[in-house]
Amino acid sequence: MENNAQQDNPAERPPKRKLNPFQVIGSVFAAGLGVQSSKNRERDFNQGRIGTFIVAGLLFTALFVGTVYGVVSLVLAGR
Repeated sequence: MENNAQQDNPAERPPKRKLNPFQVIGSVFAAGLGVQSSKNRERDFNQGRIGTFIVAGLLFTALFVGTVYGVVSLVLAGR
């Protein structure tokens, strides 16, 4: 029982490291494709900030929609 009490003490936890931009981009891309590993998902929840992932997700979505729109426009223009 004492072991659980020590784990719950925030003062004894190691300091949280911030995710670097490449980790955030990789996580958003993997999550968007549905192939995010559970190890990376837990890392994101423990070390990441929600605002960073929201902004990255919105940018990823805008780029994805813009790319699909551009490809469709090019295909239809070639008719």
